[in-house]
Amino acid sequence: MKRYKRAYGEHSLSRVQVFRWHKPFLEGREQVEEEPLGRRPSTSKTDDDVERVRSLVRSDRRLTLRMISSELNLNRFTVHQNLTQDLDMRKVCAKMVPKNLTTE
Repeated sequence: MKRYKRAYGEHSLSRVQVFRWHKPFLEGREQVEEEPLGRRPSTSKTDDDVERVRSLVRSDRRLTLRMISSELNLNRFTVHQNLTQDLDMRKVCAKMVPKNLTTE
């Protein structure tokens, strides 16, 4: 293993990864190609959800992503995307505000 590391440097696999890859072949696996991974269910983003997030954030800008997601029964990642991409907001001093501030 030390010679392998010396020969390939930072591009070599760790010892643990070698054992992880070796184990399925000991158990009878014959294919080298990776099996398709199970994917997470896709989250659907609707205009109604974006509006709900907008109105909730405008009512109280101190809400966290976790609080918004539990209040609206939405995924936290979806809420984050709604705020940052759709509503063009970012966090400033723990409050969600529009990127381009107005006089309001």
